[in-house]
Amino acid sequence: MPDFSHIDEHGHAQMVDISGKNSSHRSATAQAIVRMQPQTLLMIRNNEHKKGDVLAVARIAGIQAAKKCSELIPLCHPLALTSIKVDFDDDVATGKLTIRVTCKLDAKTGVEMEALTGASVAALTVYDMCKAVEKGMEIAEVRLLEKTGGKSGDWHHD
Repeated sequence: MPDFSHIDEHGHAQMVDISGKNSSHRSATAQAIVRMQPQTLLMIRNNEHKKGDVLAVARIAGIQAAKKCSELIPLCHPLALTSIKVDFDDDVATGKLTIRVTCKLDAKTGVEMEALTGASVAALTVYDMCKAVEKGMEIAEVRLLEKTGGKSGDWHHD
């Protein structure tokens, strides 16, 4: 059985050789949380920012980032994603915007990095668009929530 490692026999970095693996349906969901003042989140929710629809731009940024993951993260495989979904939940009372990105495909390798990259870049986009309103926003809890498929099977964050 091949060793799926980013280190070759000489100790050098390499992209993992997945040519011997079978394709399967895989999905991953990741999240990022942006914490801000309630009035900033209310402005976003009500689409009252003078720069435009913050969530629409963040959604596109998350999708684009997931698609470009292999160009951003060293040694990631370029993947032909079949679906990318970016969702937002907010809690104005606490100033908490939760971003969830789900990526799907049929391939020989998983999509965890694509979902994590999408969630991270969507959160950074919210920050970028709103930093003139509130510089103290915080991006937190960037993490994988679940993954399905592949040889290692399903996994869900507790």
